[in-house]
Amino acid sequence: MPDTTTLLAVFPDLDPAARALDELRTLGIPEEQMNVIAGIPVTEAMLGRPRQWSNVPRLALGGALAGFGVGLFLAVGTPLMYPVYVGGQPLIPVPPSIVVVFEMTMLVMLIATFVGVFLDSAYPSYRPKHYVPEISDGKIGILFHCPAGETQKFTQALIKLGAETVQPAEAQPL
Repeated sequence: MPDTTTLLAVFPDLDPAARALDELRTLGIPEEQMNVIAGIPVTEAMLGRPRQWSNVPRLALGGALAGFGVGLFLAVGTPLMYPVYVGGQPLIPVPPSIVVVFEMTMLVMLIATFVGVFLDSAYPSYRPKHYVPEISDGKIGILFHCPAGETQKFTQALIKLGAETVQPAEAQPL
């Protein structure tokens, strides 16, 4: 993106930031070139942005299925491989088998979910990050890339919508 400039607009509240995102879309900035920075949890629906998809539910489901298979192997496969008959008891007792299958399903699902969240969050990131101290105080920032010659147009449009500041952003290592 050599012919673009990165601008950071700081808003006092969520409503002007949502209106600013709509205005940026009408001015031709694609969704993937806008980033909302907030010190509070903000969902996509609050800002009118498209929902972001994650692979975590698929990984959790895969982990649950793998855990179910491991639990079945432990509860059913092991007694069939090494049969030990104990005084009239069935070879595969149902109540303890249910507990083993459930526990293994949950254990492997939780491990897969943790690994999925870890991988999906791209942690740790060693790239420089954009940070503005005002955002830690509850303000909302919108970081976006705009054409280099049109920064004044974007600045004026965002100031009209309630931006406190609109300035060029520079990534700095923390």
